[in-house]
This record gives sequence, structure tokens and C-alpha cells, in this order.
Amino acid sequence: MADILELDASGQIAALSAKRVSAVELLKAAMARHEQTHPLLNAVVMADPERALARARAVDDLRAKGEPIGPLAGVPMTIKDTFDVVGMAASSGLEAMRRRQAEDATVVASARAAGAVIWGKTNVPVMAGDWQTFNALYGTTNNPWDVARTTGGSSGGAAAALCARITALEIGSDIGGSLRVPASFCGVFSHKPTWGLVPQHGHVPPRPGSWVERDLNVVGPMARSARDLRLLLSVIAGGSVAPKAAPADLKTVRIALWLDEALFPLDPEAREVIAGLANELAAAGAEVTPIPSPVDARALMGAYHTLLGGVLGEDLPPQVLRQMQMLRPFARMAMKRGADPLSPSAMALAYTATHREWMEADAVRCRLRHEIGALFDRFDAVLAPITPVAAFPHDHRPFQTRALRLSTGAAIPYNSMLNWIALATALGLPATAVPAGRTAVGLPVGAQLIGPIGGDARTLALAQAIDENLRGFVAPGARTEVRV
Repeated sequence: MADILELDASGQIAALSAKRVSAVELLKAAMARHEQTHPLLNAVVMADPERALARARAVDDLRAKGEPIGPLAGVPMTIKDTFDVVGMAASSGLEAMRRRQAEDATVVASARAAGAVIWGKTNVPVMAGDWQTFNALYGTTNNPWDVARTTGGSSGGAAAALCARITALEIGSDIGGSLRVPASFCGVFSHKPTWGLVPQHGHVPPRPGSWVERDLNVVGPMARSARDLRLLLSVIAGGSVAPKAAPADLKTVRIALWLDEALFPLDPEAREVIAGLANELAAAGAEVTPIPSPVDARALMGAYHTLLGGVLGEDLPPQVLRQMQMLRPFARMAMKRGADPLSPSAMALAYTATHREWMEADAVRCRLRHEIGALFDRFDAVLAPITPVAAFPHDHRPFQTRALRLSTGAAIPYNSMLNWIALATALGLPATAVPAGRTAVGLPVGAQLIGPIGGDARTLALAQAIDENLRGFVAPGARTEVRV
């Protein structure tokens, strides 16, 4: 029965439809895999087996009677712990948050209506605010490829559960790479939709019960195959995306390869892996063209940081905001002297930005969004890094004392994690994360396929072509993914 967990969600659905396995059997297998791996990984941190078993039995009854069932009927599924679920309120890593009565988030309700059997919650950093997944409530989630390293964040528990085949589908969110970074670090797939395509209600943060559709933030699918991304996106996007479509024809696609930006560090090992994928695409017939930065990187990061600060500042304690307000005169002087857009001075200005400053950043965003439109007239997608490094060792020191280490031995700022993900996030573009390969020590490296606004189907079709013809998910210790 454990072999069924090696299948992606589409494979599990085929097995359920053919009655090779029941929903109850599949759920029990998933929960058993969780119990087996939990001491090592700590990916799933909350479970509701009684409610899930009742749901699985109901799906089996409907299938036996030949009644209409949804496209995800019987698939056991975990949910990132920033989404409210009946019986499992989103904690976002905080004890006070989880002791609430909660209704399903909009996307959770959609997955449940499609027949998914939701049974557990996956770990996150506190308030989804880190590229590492740990908190005082549930502890640290470890990377299945190397438990001494992070899974990424904030959808880190989700990526680990996918990689370990505890679950076949997950729903994550992304405002600073939170869908793409964990996918890259764990070697799985994710899709950051065009902003506004998928509803955010029921995601925490913001405060529980809020109906605000936060700027920059998106909700999207995570999976072990590109076809599963499309399937789950079709469910949570309210039918605005086709559940099935043909993969792209690699002989006709035009890809812009973006690997060079002076302001964005990139480890030589990560660069080599993504360049290798680009070479394979070219060998398969794709037109691959290296390009410089698609937009002015300094303008991009300045605008993105102000826009991001405007969102995240709402979640900071009032006393912290007051301290940052006091630092504004010194921060302005530092920025005039040429401080980095991701420096502590820039952070203080971003988190305390006035409405006028936000409007100025938004104006830059609109200009850059207009400028990049011409690029997508020439190319189907931009192939780019997600992170400057592969998964790094756990480091739970204060943010300002952390640094990332390149394979050359050089150190770069921790906030460099914001660089490569900024283009799609700040401009509201879709980006699909695909496994690109592994470093010399065997760590996964992901790449993102960035498309134009509304071009979700375009990047997903290209991701599916890569998945099914070049490179896809490979489990730690295995060579190939099992498909039916």
C-alpha cells in the first residue's frame, strides 16, 4: 500500500477511480507515512483523523454508488498552517492563534468541495515571516534531503510533506517567495499565480476573519508534478483555469534565460544547475536566449521593498513600529549615501512608509509592469533562479545576524533571498517553480518560469513539458518518480 504514496495526485486519482485502492486505505497510508517520518522531519504538525476518516468513507460510498464526485475525490491532503480549516484553525506558529473556532478558508472549502480528504496541517514560521520553518509552538521542520538544513519558508512544512510523499497536494502562499523557495529547496513543484487569481480569505496573516486581498500576496498550489499544479489550481481558482491541457511543445517555445544581475548574488553551483536545464531545453528544440535583467533591478527592489513593508508593517507590534519611526531620519541619510535597498535602514523606511511613499513605489511598479510587457511579446517565459543558494543549514539567530554562504566561501546578506523572487511578486506575474537539478552534494535546485500577467496557463504548460520530457520530481534516494 505504501507504493501508492509514490504516485502524484493524478496517479492516486486514477488508482481510486479504478478501485485499486479506497479513499480510506489511501488516507490511512498517508497518516502512517506521517507517523513514520514525523520524528525526523516534523512536517505535519496538526491532524484531525476522525473527521478525515469520516470524509474518506463518504467518498468511498459515493464512488461505490456511482454518484457524482469531484475531481479530487478521495485524495488525502494536508494544508499549510496559515489557512483556516474547520477543526484546525491556522496558528501561523502562534499558540494564541490556534485556539479559535474557524471556518474553512475559501481555497480549503474549494478543495473539500472537489472531494479532497483534508486531514492535517503543515508547519510554518511565525506569521509566515521567514525562509526557514520553525516556531516555538511546533518546533523545526527538517529538509528530507538533509535534516540539518532548512526546508525553506514559509510553506516549508508543505514542501517537506510533498517531498517525503506524506501528501500529494498542498496549498501554499507567497509574498516573499514562500511558494517558490520551499519548492526549490525540497525539489518539488509550485505555482505562484497572477495576483488576484486565487482568493485569499481565510489566510492568516492578516488577522483572522479579514476579507482583505493583500497586495503582493498570492495563494497557489504545490505538488510533485506540473499536471497536479494545473489540476489543483483549477479547483482553487474557481474554475477559471482548465484542469487539463496539453504540455507545451518544446520545439516551438521561446525562453529568455536570466542568470545575470549585478545586484543579485547567485551561487556558481546554482547557476550551473539552471544553465544545465537551459541547455537541455535548447537540445530539445526550444529557442533559449540569454538576457540581461528584464527591468532596472535597483528600481524593482526599491519599489518592492516599500510595497512589501506596507503589507508586513501591519503585522508588527506597535512598539516595534514606533521604534522604526524614530529611526527614519537616520535611515533616510543612510539611503542617500547609497545603502542597499534591503538594508536595515531601508527596512525601517519601508515598514513606516507614508501613503505618498507607497504611491511612489506603486507608480514604479506600474511603469516596470508596462516595460516588461514587450519582453513577453518576444518570449513565452523567463527562466530564472529562485534563490541565490540551495538549502542552507538551520540558522535561528536574529535576522540581522544571519548570512548566506556561497559554495565559494563568500557570505552574502540573508535578505538576498528576496532578490530573484521580486520580479514576479512585485509585478503580480505568474511564476511556476520546477526542479532544475541538484548541486555537487546532491541538494535540489529549482528554477522559476515567469510569464505575463494572466499567463498562468503558459508557464504551467511549459513546466509540464519540462516535467514530462526533461526533469521532474525525484525523491531523496530514488532515481525516478512513479507515474500512471
